[in-house]
Amino acid sequence: MKRVLFALFAAAVVSTPALADQALATSKNCMACHAADKKLVGPSFKDIAAKYAGNKAAADTLAQKVIKGGSGVWGPVPMPANPQVNDADAKKLVAWILAQK
Repeated sequence: MKRVLFALFAAAVVSTPALADQALATSKNCMACHAADKKLVGPSFKDIAAKYAGNKAAADTLAQKVIKGGSGVWGPVPMPANPQVNDADAKKLVAWILAQK
């Protein structure tokens, strides 16, 4: 019984950050244009993670793109600026996005 409870607790602890960051992405309107595993208006979070894998500057670059917007990397549709997202939240979002597999 203790093993089962521990396993359930461990699963909840491991999954909570992912859910919390998805909730943050939803609250900041990221999910209006992006999805975890398919292209909507913008690329999927998994595609973004794959494109920037191994790029040490990606986290800072992408956090600034979240806030200021950008264009040309994924095609002709620009990503609008999101000034409602502060630096700390942008970094959390990008860390979560880059961890997608």
